[in-house]
Amino acid sequence: MGLHPAVAVVRQGVRRSLRFAEPGMTLLVACSGGADSMALLSATLFEGHKAGLRVVGATVDHGLQDGSGEHAARVVAQMASLGADETASSRVQVDPAGLGPEAAARRARYAVLEQLRAHFGAERVLLGHTRDDQAETVLLGLTRGSGARSLAGMRRSFDHYDRPLLDVARADTVAACLAEGIEFWDDPHNSDPGFTRVRVRQRVLPVLEAELGPGIAATLARTADQVRDDVEALDQIAQAWHDELVTAEGVPLLALHDLPRAVATRVLRLAALAAGARDAELFHVHVTALHQLAQGATSGEVQLPGHVTAYRDRSHLRFRPTAVSS
Repeated sequence: MGLHPAVAVVRQGVRRSLRFAEPGMTLLVACSGGADSMALLSATLFEGHKAGLRVVGATVDHGLQDGSGEHAARVVAQMASLGADETASSRVQVDPAGLGPEAAARRARYAVLEQLRAHFGAERVLLGHTRDDQAETVLLGLTRGSGARSLAGMRRSFDHYDRPLLDVARADTVAACLAEGIEFWDDPHNSDPGFTRVRVRQRVLPVLEAELGPGIAATLARTADQVRDDVEALDQIAQAWHDELVTAEGVPLLALHDLPRAVATRVLRLAALAAGARDAELFHVHVTALHQLAQGATSGEVQLPGHVTAYRDRSHLRFRPTAVSS
């Protein structure tokens, strides 16, 4: 028998992601025990070892479910049995205050993955998000009115992270695991309608498929790629203007006024981040408020996440630490 098509498509995604890897490099694969990450780990071990790479499997225990510690131990044993060169498990404390459980878990997960990356000296961290995850992200961005950045979906690569399976359907990761005899875990949270993403997955996407025809997830993911190209081009233009215009005095209002809105808002966002605003919590509403303040459409101040306050004088939009009330 030949190679199962689902196994082939998963390996192809990983192979494409590793095309610039050099022998001796270390890869860290984030593995929850679900079909997506187990298929990713298996494909990375096959492609990575063939290319002379060291592959480390890592699982994160968020401590949000009964028996999570035992589950993490099972995932570690399974990663080792698949042939991972090393394995790691780390338990994190998830504090949902001000973020919600999903965002808080994501923040804690990335923080510990970064620590593990540094510990193992890994050049890249591979994440198991699929085309279906991308489609869900685009739909969520549409419903939140978050602008092009959200519609662009998840990035294929950022910092030290790669998502090799963004062109792979979730059904293919399940089929790949079944074909290779790999056991995988169905996270109960993935079926809990209390989470918005689960409702999109279980109710919204099936209705779109039924009413508009098959292939909606692939179309949404393709749209994300197209929008991402535009977003990245605008980001590069805005970065160049930011580097030219913004000084220790702040953002010059006259020069900002002459820029297209799509560029001006990005320059303001970059200036806010440079002043200490928190990237993960700096939303469209904050950037819009900054632009209105810079345009003189509103007066006063704009408080930003990260204890940063924006204000304007006659010539500049400036930033200062937010005063702590007694």
